[in-house]
Amino acid sequence: METILLEYGWVLLVLIVLEGLLAADNAVVMAVMVKHLPPVQQKKALFYGLIGAFVLRFAALFLITFLVNWWWVQGIGAAYLLFICCKHIYDIRKHKNGEDKQQKEKKASGFWATVVKVELADLAFAIDSMLAAVALAVTLPELGSFHIGGINGGQFAVMFLGGIIGLIIMRFAAQWFVRILQQYPSLETAAFLIVGWVGVKLTVMTLAHPKVGILDEHFPHSVLWKSIFWSVLVLIALGGYITGVRNKKKLAVNQTKHI
Repeated sequence: METILLEYGWVLLVLIVLEGLLAADNAVVMAVMVKHLPPVQQKKALFYGLIGAFVLRFAALFLITFLVNWWWVQGIGAAYLLFICCKHIYDIRKHKNGEDKQQKEKKASGFWATVVKVELADLAFAIDSMLAAVALAVTLPELGSFHIGGINGGQFAVMFLGGIIGLIIMRFAAQWFVRILQQYPSLETAAFLIVGWVGVKLTVMTLAHPKVGILDEHFPHSVLWKSIFWSVLVLIALGGYITGVRNKKKLAVNQTKHI
């Protein structure tokens, strides 16, 4: 019994680390989605988004065998993320002065529309992480005779706990990214580029789906693709951070000169 509990504990730890890693890029997307809201509403949108995500993740575990076939969910998510990235870059080029930017921000999504977008984005992210969780959990020995949705109760509990802890990490990481974006406004473009890059990630997953078959189905989980994805993401983040720090220093120097 002790050996089985150790196995369960180890797999749960691996799932938490996996969800934590996946939460990093997902959290940037969440932060960008709520950034246009007032500070108080940003926290509420992330909180309500988290509540909805709890329900979606729990339902996803029951419906995982059906969700596997819903390749178009990730396809829609990819298209939306690429759209908002391109739209942001287009808006920057077309509307350079502050008044135009403020007018555009006023047309941004309302509170509940933002919450829905956060939850739909999480559903697109959830499919891949849930599949990874199932692949790990089914290797565990069954604990008891109780089954949920065709999965052993013990295995289901490990998957559910891993997913929930990952969501909590994502929520707090998203809040941290929102604060960073407020502190360094020039990081916003880098954040949108990361959003677009995550859109590319979802596109790769969609193209590698067995029902689409354009890419090898194992490619999204290969060392090569993961190395490319994380290397590019880190380079975008570092480039944005360095630019943000430089711009902040220039602003401080200019303010000092005016004083």
